[in-house]
Amino acid sequence: MTRARHQLIDLSATSYYHVINRCIRRSFLCGDDPYTKRNYDHRRQWLVDRIKLVSSIFSINIAAYAIMSNHYHLVLQVDKVHADMLSMDEVIERWYQLYNGHPIVDDYLANRGLSTVKFTKVEEYAQLWRERLYDISWFMKCLNEHISREASKEDNCTGKFWEDRFKFQALLDEKALLSCLAYVDLNPIRAGIAQSVEDSDFTSIQERIKQYRSHQRQQHKANDGCSVSSQPPSLLPFSPVANTNAIPLSYGDYFELVDWSGRHIAPKKSGFIDESVPKVLLVLNIDTEDWLSVAKEFRRQYGSFAGSEINLRNYAHHHGRSWCKGVG
Repeated sequence: MTRARHQLIDLSATSYYHVINRCIRRSFLCGDDPYTKRNYDHRRQWLVDRIKLVSSIFSINIAAYAIMSNHYHLVLQVDKVHADMLSMDEVIERWYQLYNGHPIVDDYLANRGLSTVKFTKVEEYAQLWRERLYDISWFMKCLNEHISREASKEDNCTGKFWEDRFKFQALLDEKALLSCLAYVDLNPIRAGIAQSVEDSDFTSIQERIKQYRSHQRQQHKANDGCSVSSQPPSLLPFSPVANTNAIPLSYGDYFELVDWSGRHIAPKKSGFIDESVPKVLLVLNIDTEDWLSVAKEFRRQYGSFAGSEINLRNYAHHHGRSWCKGVG
């Protein structure tokens, strides 16, 4: 039986979620359409720009993304703590960047005298918007509706742009998170449209590599007052330090893992393939064959939840289910 998303998104269990959305009829509405001979790659940049804008307003961080020709993947990290720490005025300011708000709130912002009853209503609206600022459904609504309107305007047509509501997977543990990040970043390689992560356009891994190389070049320049971060400011950072709001892994270890995985997955990859096992797989005690299988078929191996067997069983029990896909 289909369940509402708010019954499945449990922030007490995990703050990380894998989200997928596909164009209607799986058409090439964001890429090179072989039937009409038109190219829509510029729409993929629309998606990247909109994802970053909405993320900067919401308390939802982008851990990974891959924008393909007819669908896209996101790994989101919901930061409820950050949303709860926002003042009422900050919540209102963020919400008004996306929507018109409410006339009573307009009066509050214009410093018009409000009665106690009206001020209470302002607080109620602000609390409602605060909750929406860490709601994945509202995040996806703000993302997809904008892209759909822009595409319809460009095509001078009406009708659906997206096939259905987004699908998602809760990432219940560190192994599931790591597997999903690699699965998303390796999408173009699995699809055979890129031979390396550096060539994987419209992906977070390519953006991270470019930023890291820019940082390295800056480090080699002497007596330059400029400072370039080693990690993209619009993406959730990596950090091996515990208790930080970051992906719990060394930046270098992740690069090594994704590069190694891509060399084994690329269908036409030529040249030397390093057979040494990435350090992170040894630390997490992950079998290399199992890892490559999951990196290639993560979406098929799990249902709405992804993680170890014990975590899947606990999550299923907590949500009134007798089993979860992925438990053998």
